[in-house]
Amino acid sequence: MKSTANIKGHPIHPILVGFPIAFFTAALLFDAIAFFYKNNVFWLMGKYMVIAGIVSAILTAIPGVIDYFFTVPPKSSAKKRGAQHGILNTTMLILFVVAFFIRQKQISFSPIIFEFVGFVTMLIAGWLGGTLVYRNQIGVDPRYANAGKWKEAYINQSGNEFEVAEITELEINQMKLLHINNERIVLGRTESGYVAFNDRCSHKGGSLAGGAMICGTVQCPWHGSQFDCSTGAVKAGPAKDGIDVYGIIEKGEKVYLKLAY
Repeated sequence: MKSTANIKGHPIHPILVGFPIAFFTAALLFDAIAFFYKNNVFWLMGKYMVIAGIVSAILTAIPGVIDYFFTVPPKSSAKKRGAQHGILNTTMLILFVVAFFIRQKQISFSPIIFEFVGFVTMLIAGWLGGTLVYRNQIGVDPRYANAGKWKEAYINQSGNEFEVAEITELEINQMKLLHINNERIVLGRTESGYVAFNDRCSHKGGSLAGGAMICGTVQCPWHGSQFDCSTGAVKAGPAKDGIDVYGIIEKGEKVYLKLAY
């Protein structure tokens, strides 16, 4: 899934995460050295590292929150993992904020305890973040042969018939993710014409729009489940249940999608 918070396709959140990691790690290291060697210079450096870590963590969280709400597929294993990632990072930030407020000019051990617990929490949160990227492919935009550029559109209107594309907008095997009111639907073009199906893989909730569509078959990028784009039937597991498909109407130069209520 292509990141919502991006700069020319590059996700912003992974770009920024290195800063709070570096600053908070340095804070713990400098404060530990200051405590064992009774060095006030390192103690002061630790204070500045905590401040830099808190500021950079807040800035890093902003694109992360945007991606959680607008990129991570709803009702998926990644959504749960993303929530855990966010909660742990928030806990980590609170621990370092507490460490900052209880530290004194004189070297003391109490802030180091909070920093250490925060550091461990940060490692666990980072592990989950890596899983979101490398396993769930959040923020990853894998383009395959002839897939074309990533396309996404938001449609908020009443009714059950919606104009979703120009007749020549998509190339064969190209897909477009549609946000129609509260539904996520994929519009695709096969050799036989346009098709539309639910974006959610029935296995673990992966976004099919981020997968590959070839010869009328769409493959989920998470675990490789395959579905017939026209009927929604499962063509290959691990998914056991099919996906919903929707009616397509071509009128002149426009493509319309029809929802059944």
